[in-house]
Order: sequence, then structure tokens, then C-alpha cells
Amino acid sequence: MSSLGTSKGILEIAKFGVYVTVPIILMYTFANNPGNLRKFMGNRSYIEYPPEAERPPSPEEIREMAREMARRRNSV
Repeated sequence: MSSLGTSKGILEIAKFGVYVTVPIILMYTFANNPGNLRKFMGNRSYIEYPPEAERPPSPEEIREMAREMARRRNSV
């Protein structure tokens, strides 16, 4: 501790106190009153997906379309 000096030692103690107390205070705030958590989470927007588009054709439909295109090419 003597190598740190008194002002640096006090600063380290203060930082450690902040690192320990902030999570404890947040846990106490949200764990003891679930309304706070609901209010906090309600203000956040979540992912909104676009409406579902039409499905791509199935492999059988693709094969049938390819056969139809080949028939048209061969008949011309």
C-alpha cells in the first residue's frame, strides 16, 4: 500500500466500493419490486419482424417448372 500512496489508495477503495454497491443496488431495486422491472422493460423496443412473405416453390414445383420450360424450348 505504501507504493500506491495515500491518494491512490483512497481512489482504489472508492472504485471498489462503487463496483460492489452498484450491482447490489440494482439487484435490490429490481428483485424487490417487479413493477420496476416491468416498467423498465416496457420502455424498450424489441425486434419487430416484417410480415411473412409468400413461400418459395417446393423442389417438386421447381422441377415441374423446369420441365415445362424445357418442353417450350424443344417445341419452338
